[in-house]
Amino acid sequence: MPAENYDIRDDRFAKLIHMNAGMDTLWTGGRWAEGPAYLAAGRYLVWSDIPNDRIMRWDEMNGEVAVFEQHCRNHNGHTVDRQGRLIACEHRGRCVSRYEFDGTKTILADSFDSKRLNSPNDVVVKSDGSVWFTDPSYGIDSEYEGDASPMEQDGRHVYRIDPDGSITRVIDDMKQPNGLAFSVDETTLFVADTGKTHFPDRDPLIRAYPVTGDTLGAGHDFAVCEAGLFDGFRVDTKGNLWSSAGDGVHCFT
Repeated sequence: MPAENYDIRDDRFAKLIHMNAGMDTLWTGGRWAEGPAYLAAGRYLVWSDIPNDRIMRWDEMNGEVAVFEQHCRNHNGHTVDRQGRLIACEHRGRCVSRYEFDGTKTILADSFDSKRLNSPNDVVVKSDGSVWFTDPSYGIDSEYEGDASPMEQDGRHVYRIDPDGSITRVIDDMKQPNGLAFSVDETTLFVADTGKTHFPDRDPLIRAYPVTGDTLGAGHDFAVCEAGLFDGFRVDTKGNLWSSAGDGVHCFT
């Protein structure tokens, strides 16, 4: 991509890009594409087309795109655990689920304190095997991306699922928690808050929470979005955070 396609504000960014690298369009035709995850063992990429209630799959070997699963209960975010299994956030299912190697599906979490979750949005796995996910209300706010339903939880929060199956609420100070990722050394958890969609006075931002074992400290604002909202993001092996935004992809270090 030519230099004019980038807004470079720090010289260090130049080391992360290649001016001669192109950008390929893998597929068009979705109503709302979300939650990409690459499964290395099968050499394919999956993502959600939320309103169309399907998961799509791009095959790296031949470049073909096909429906991976239809009627998936409005998946949103995905990740891959340390064993190579796909983990999904289901809006309509109001749960976090895992695809097993034998083709079955395991529900990892669908309630907290005996009340149904809102609509899990994005998910990440820590090296200790715990699964961390955000639970905003988007999937129960309308029929467009889920099932319009009353909220049973007292807000929109972030949770941890331990390997033994226990579920803990770890963040309760966000309006609409969305994308999340750990720093490379797992000493920081970054979480996007897209609460501006429901609370106009709320800044669209990413917050950073210090991590000690399975405990989080007080969070602070890490970055405020200048265009649209931060949604999903990931941290690369060098510690750079790459996030979606209203005008493209933003990179923070």
